[in-house]
Amino acid sequence: MKNLVIIPTYNEVENAEKIIRAVLGLPGGFEILIIDDGSPDGTAAVVKGLQTEFEGRLQLLERGGKQGLGTAYLTGFKWALERGYDYVFEMDADFSHAPSDLPRLLKACAEDGADMAIGSRYCNGVSVVNWPIGRILISYFASVYVRKVLGFKIYDSTAGFICYSRKVLDTIKLDEVQMKGYGFQIEMKYTAHKLGFKLAEVPVIFINRKEGTSKMSGGIFGEAFWGVIKLRFRRFSK
Repeated sequence: MKNLVIIPTYNEVENAEKIIRAVLGLPGGFEILIIDDGSPDGTAAVVKGLQTEFEGRLQLLERGGKQGLGTAYLTGFKWALERGYDYVFEMDADFSHAPSDLPRLLKACAEDGADMAIGSRYCNGVSVVNWPIGRILISYFASVYVRKVLGFKIYDSTAGFICYSRKVLDTIKLDEVQMKGYGFQIEMKYTAHKLGFKLAEVPVIFINRKEGTSKMSGGIFGEAFWGVIKLRFRRFSK
């Protein structure tokens, strides 16, 4: 199996080397694609400095300026499909997603029959560490809102720690994905669900970043709120 972990970065110089070593040190033959949006802090330089050591397993795409989380992943998905990867992962650079959980997500797809495995903060209560209570409430009730509006039985629809089987990304019309921020995660999961794929939630513990700064902004919540309503009335086809 060829397994690719896509990690978007913007000003993650404190975390870049550590997350790369943590992921590439795992069993299972994981590879990494870093997509850096012109980080002024030197994140891309750190990645380039490690490419010789991890030759063939660490790739870097540099983009000119911040273009949004969703567009980074869509770029990465297309890159992975062109190169024949079997399983493709979304993951943050800041250790809020534990690298040690990657094999569990892979197992849910490769062995247990899921087409998409979601690292879920909310399928077994609330498993979030060191987040402000206000942010926990926003995140948790965003998923409640999605379930109510869409009738979508996923507890953590905004999760960004995911394993996709190749057939999901091959089937979704990536050029037609509309939401680029917080709502991107909802749209990808709901689209896969509507196309008949099997989604599984794998319980994980989400730990707030210790280094670097959050990239969250108020505008992406508005996109998600209205985007979910639009999803309710969209037709889906393969």
